Amino acid sequence: MTARALLLAAWLGALGGSGAVAQDIRPYVVVGDAIPQALTGQPGDPARGRAIVGNRTVGLCLLCHSGPIPEERFQGTMSPSLAGAGSRWSPGQLRLRMVDPARLNADTIMPAYYRVDGLQRVGRNFSGKTILSAQQIEDVVAYLATLKE
Repeated sequence: MTARALLLAAWLGALGGSGAVAQDIRPYVVVGDAIPQALTGQPGDPARGRAIVGNRTVGLCLLCHSGPIPEERFQGTMSPSLAGAGSRWSPGQLRLRMVDPARLNADTIMPAYYRVDGLQRVGRNFSGKTILSAQQIEDVVAYLATLKE
């Protein structure tokens, strides 16, 4: 089994089937390397976003990334640190990286948190569902945008 397959299996196992969100996908427009408009039409809440990033059963961000959440032990080192994310990327760029990271890097191991079409090897419990809701995406984007180093 490849490292990518092992990571995906660990990620899905950690979710335990409870993370997928059944919903209608809100339309969005990609402009260059970003989704400039909020999926919900309004900004997210950074405190809720921090809680999602740090939660080991919702977003699982810290499985691969490290971040400025010192109370969470055993943070990932496979992907870029989330510290300073708001300095490196605009909210629109952060949004696209969460919604559909493969648009920016076809070889990424990061899951598409707000996409249901064109995916491969999707478990039955996840079929037709996003990992995070539009509001959760906006909350995480709002939190990441505050991380200026």
